[in-house]
Amino acid sequence: VRLVESGGGLVRAGESLRLSCVASGFTFDEYSIGWFREVPGKGQEEVSCISASDKSTHYADSLQGRFTMSSDNANNTVYLQMNSLKPEDTANYYCAALYRCSGPGRSYGQGTQVTVSP
Repeated sequence: VRLVESGGGLVRAGESLRLSCVASGFTFDEYSIGWFREVPGKGQEEVSCISASDKSTHYADSLQGRFTMSSDNANNTVYLQMNSLKPEDTANYYCAALYRCSGPGRSYGQGTQVTVSP
C-alpha cells in the first residue's frame, strides 16, 4: 500500500496550489481517502475526506470554503485544490487511506510541504 503526494511548494498569501496523491497497492474506492496537514508541535488536522460509503466530501470548518477535494478513480488519484492560501496554511500535507473519514487509517503518505509567505 503506497500513497505519494506532490504539488507542494512556496507561494505567497492569496495564491493557489493543487496537491495530488497517487495511490497504489489497494482497491482505491474501497477506502475513504483523506487529506491531512501537520505542523510540528501542533498535531495533525484532517483537512478533507471523501467517504468510501457514499462518496460525500467533508471539509474542516477552519478552511472556510477555500479548499476543494476531488478524485479520479480511474487513475487512483485524489487532488486538493487550495485557493486563497494564508500563512497559517503552512504545513506538511499528506493523504491517507482511511477505514472511514475521521477514523483510523490503513496507510499514510509521507507528505508534501506547503509554505505560504505573507
